[in-house]
Amino acid sequence: MSNSFKFLRASLRAAPLAPIKPTPSPFKGVFYLRAMSTAAKEYEHIIVTRPAPGVGLITLNRPKALNALSTPLFNELNEAVAELDGDKEIGALVLTGSERAFAAGADIKEMKDKTYEETYGNNFLESWTKITQLRKPIIAAVSGYALGGGCELALMCDIILASPTAVFGQPEINLGVIPGGGGTQRLVRAIGKSRTMELTLTGRNFSAVEAESWGVVSRVVAEGEGQVVKDAVQMAETIAKKGRLAVQAGKEAVNAAYELTLAEGLRFERRLFHGLFATQDQKEVHCPPGPSSPVYQSTRDVEPKTQPQASQKPSVAPLNTEEKDLPAVPVPHTIWIIQQRKEEKLSSALS
Repeated sequence: MSNSFKFLRASLRAAPLAPIKPTPSPFKGVFYLRAMSTAAKEYEHIIVTRPAPGVGLITLNRPKALNALSTPLFNELNEAVAELDGDKEIGALVLTGSERAFAAGADIKEMKDKTYEETYGNNFLESWTKITQLRKPIIAAVSGYALGGGCELALMCDIILASPTAVFGQPEINLGVIPGGGGTQRLVRAIGKSRTMELTLTGRNFSAVEAESWGVVSRVVAEGEGQVVKDAVQMAETIAKKGRLAVQAGKEAVNAAYELTLAEGLRFERRLFHGLFATQDQKEVHCPPGPSSPVYQSTRDVEPKTQPQASQKPSVAPLNTEEKDLPAVPVPHTIWIIQQRKEEKLSSALS
């Protein structure tokens, strides 16, 4: 063994591991920790972090090009989302860009010299849509420009939250082409044929307010730098706390509505619903007793209770005097019994 090799091995053994410290986010007021694994890969075009328990955050990182989309970027994005999708500690993902641009479109430099033979023969853009194959939900946090491929990328996500500064659009017609990453197909399902035709043929951009009113985005968040990312991470954290199989089934059921007839979709939803009764999550779910509890008791199994003292707060909704003999059961069940009695009285009066 050479002396240089011995020295190198000794140095590696003696080198202490650097402590993991919070890294300031590009979004004001938001801090995150880098991935906990010491073997976490560093990417060139994206940044992968874990800002909250169960949440994976992917930030597009081509600021000089306004996060223009390219094949190298999508290769990294596909690798990152696949890893997070298979990570048992992650329950939901968030995809975002910068304050100025979520993604301002496809990289024209990559596309300008391509030929029909090259694009058709190599199925260009096919790898740009793999994000739609994720099992876990992914939320797009959109601020600034989301144009062309950027708009299509947001539409591929399961939920879109928009900053008031967000601007959407499909301006490909201005370059002599049309959307190629799903714009004409996903937009028409969200906003209808007429609006999609207008946007596709004119290249007009539309605002966050329009996107919300049309149903393109879930909602527009409050103003403030980094607010859309903060809200998206909070939503993802909420989802991550739910039963993982139920979340996956819910995503499958909603997405199936785009592909199936109503009858087929209802059947598919019901089968997923039935199947979840075989899961441990469904067996272990616990809700504290109270008016909002989804677990109801039969009126036959509940003993009538005395009226609460003045110093006590009733645990059920106040009843009318004519229903005062009803047992103290959760509110939804009580309302159902009252409605049944009213219907019986009405039937007796009419007969």
